[in-house]
Amino acid sequence: MKILCLDGGGIRGVFEVAILQALEEEYNQPITNLFDLVAGTSTGSIIATSVILEKKMSDVLDSYKQFGRKVFKRQAKIGLFKSVYSDKDLRQYFKGMFGDVTLSDISKPLLIPAVDVTHGKPYVYRSNYGHPGSDDLSIKLWDAVLSSCSAPVYFPPNNIKNKYLSVDGGLWANNPSLVCVTEALDYFKVDINDLKVLSLGTGLQDIEYNIEPDKYWGIKKWLPFRFMTMKVQPKLLDLALDLSSESISYHCQILLGKKYFRLNRDLGDEIPFDDVTFVDELIELGKHLFQEKKDEVTKFLELK
Repeated sequence: MKILCLDGGGIRGVFEVAILQALEEEYNQPITNLFDLVAGTSTGSIIATSVILEKKMSDVLDSYKQFGRKVFKRQAKIGLFKSVYSDKDLRQYFKGMFGDVTLSDISKPLLIPAVDVTHGKPYVYRSNYGHPGSDDLSIKLWDAVLSSCSAPVYFPPNNIKNKYLSVDGGLWANNPSLVCVTEALDYFKVDINDLKVLSLGTGLQDIEYNIEPDKYWGIKKWLPFRFMTMKVQPKLLDLALDLSSESISYHCQILLGKKYFRLNRDLGDEIPFDDVTFVDELIELGKHLFQEKKDEVTKFLELK
C-alpha cells in the first residue's frame, strides 16, 4: 500500500505543490494514480483533496499564488478580540476549488485530520471507503478542508452544521503520516512491511527562543511583535506545528524504516505560515529538492 502524506504549514504549502508538480510532469500522470491513500493536514488538506480530484498541480500552484495575498489579509494585528484573518475569502476559495463535492462522492481513501474543539477531541474527516468512523459523509469537501485549515487565533473555528466547531488538525497531526499508518494497519489490515509512505513537509525552520535576563515571559515573548510590519508573528504556532511534524516523522521512521520516505528542506530563517512574500522562493526550493531526490523517489515508488 502506497500512501501520500502532506504536512500543514500555511502558505508554505507551495513547497509541497512544487514537488508534486515536478513529480506529475516527470511521469505524465495524475498524482492520485501513484498512491492508494492520500492524507493532508491544514494546507496539506487543500493539496490532498486536489490530488484526489485529479486537479493539475500547476493549477493548484496558480491558485495558491492568486489567493494567498487575499486570504492572508489581516483584519486584526494581534487577534486579541477577533481572529487575525477572516475566513470569508478562505471559504470562497475552497468553494470555488471543490464545489458541491461531498465526502460521500469520493471512494478513494482520503484522510483530513482536524479537531472537534466543541468536544475537545481529535477528528478525522474520511472519504466514502467504508470506515465505521465516517459518521457524516454528507459534509462538503470544502467544509472539511476549511476545518483543517482553521488555525486558532488566526482563523475562526468552522461551524459544522451547528453540531460542533472544528479547527486546525495541525494541533495534533500536522504530519498525518501516523494517522495513515494506523488506518492502514487497523482498518485495511495491511502488514506493516507492505506499507510505503511518502511524506512531504513544508520546510524546516530555525525557530529559536533566546535566553534573556527577563524571566517573565508573556505574549510579547511567545508571539513577537514586528515593528516594521506592525504585526504579531505566529512564532509559537509555527513552533508547535514544526514540533508536531518532526516528532511524528521520527516515530514513523522508527516504525517503518526505509518504508518511510520524507521530503523536506531546511529553510534556514523563520518563514511564518502567513508570509506570502516567500512564495516564489519556496516554489524553487521544492523544485530543486525533487530534482535532487528524483532517483530516490522513483525507486521508492517503483515507478521504473
